[in-house]
Amino acid sequence: MKIVCAYSGGLDTSVILHWLRQNYDAEIIAFCADIGQGEELEGLEQKALATGASRCYIENLCEEFAQDFIFPMFRAGAIYEGQYLLGTSIARPLIAKKLVEIAKAEGAEAMAHGATGKGNDQVRFELTAAALAPGLKVIAPWRLEGFRKQFPGRAEMIAYAHDHGIPIKASHQKPFSMDRNLLHISYEAGILEDPWMDPSAESNRDMFLLTTSPEEAPDHPEYIELLFENGDCTGLKSEHLEQYLTGLPANQHCDREGYIHLNPYWVVKALNAIGSKHGIGRADIIENRFVGMKSRGVYETPGGAILHHAHRQIESLTMDRELMRLRDSLIPKYSELVYNGFWFSPERKALQSLVDASQEHVSGVVRLKLYKGNLITAGRKSEKSLYHFNIATMEGDPTNAYDQSDATGFIKLNALRLRVSARADTGLGSAAD
Repeated sequence: MKIVCAYSGGLDTSVILHWLRQNYDAEIIAFCADIGQGEELEGLEQKALATGASRCYIENLCEEFAQDFIFPMFRAGAIYEGQYLLGTSIARPLIAKKLVEIAKAEGAEAMAHGATGKGNDQVRFELTAAALAPGLKVIAPWRLEGFRKQFPGRAEMIAYAHDHGIPIKASHQKPFSMDRNLLHISYEAGILEDPWMDPSAESNRDMFLLTTSPEEAPDHPEYIELLFENGDCTGLKSEHLEQYLTGLPANQHCDREGYIHLNPYWVVKALNAIGSKHGIGRADIIENRFVGMKSRGVYETPGGAILHHAHRQIESLTMDRELMRLRDSLIPKYSELVYNGFWFSPERKALQSLVDASQEHVSGVVRLKLYKGNLITAGRKSEKSLYHFNIATMEGDPTNAYDQSDATGFIKLNALRLRVSARADTGLGSAAD
């Protein structure tokens, strides 16, 4: 038997990899997706092989993640329950997609993951597998009673690792769990399970790895301009932008009219850097998991927060009112589909088609001021603007683009049903009386 196992190199997936090999008498192929977690990948292949994997795939998926998952989601204005920018949720379908691809290439009968039976990730991984490879078996050790009995806690997993020569770092366990990728870092469990615990307190500031606390952010604001084309941010302009683009290959961007044009990966990377400096994008949320319980998550999404806010501002200038209302009515559903793991479902794909059509004229520039955790809109402009000064002005309009007298009939017609209803309620007779 051959099993492809999602592998991070941490205690859980290291033990799971070895346990799968023993209990299924199987060849284990490890897979780790590089989706922006950086230093966590160092020495991972050697560690996987030493743990018992016959092969370890490590694939850099950062550009695919940004272009094919993050940007389509942000075009939709997705935000789960009005607060969560879906940083973990949107990464899981990509990881699972690659697991499936490797399983097919290797002729594996099964894929395995280390998600717990209480969380959302198990659903996201397995719904993706069902959509892309319905015949592929999925093994979820944490849902197996025998596995849970063998490993009721961290101490048993550490002992197992030592007994079987599994290389692990003997470090103090953090009082919470973390998940990091290009878009965000999430923190949950442990001390965060008390919803009264304050992560923003000075004593807890070391918890945050991406963003400066707003209290310690620079005392002077910083401006940044975001260039949008058909709903996607394609360029940035800022006085200090070059310092946020360290490592950018010369052939990866062009400078046009003062804007540095970037691919989606570098847009997110640059916005993360500038947002982190100014304490942008922190969120402390009680959310409803798909499996039925409420949970508490703390998130840092600096670049995503900037992108989401700026996208809404350029839409407000360029998108037709009724089209925006239609698209906005679908945001909760679209966000729920992403959160629950239905990225590859026919309904999400259909919604995406409508979303993308709605972005046809969403082009222009948004200027933002970043200051101590605040995103302040400081201007917006577009050649496709639906805002017209002569129509909107409260001053005299020599073009007569809007005749105020027309509002009398408009109000009278809209008030008709209200007058009819009021007369019926009060017994005053018909509207014609």
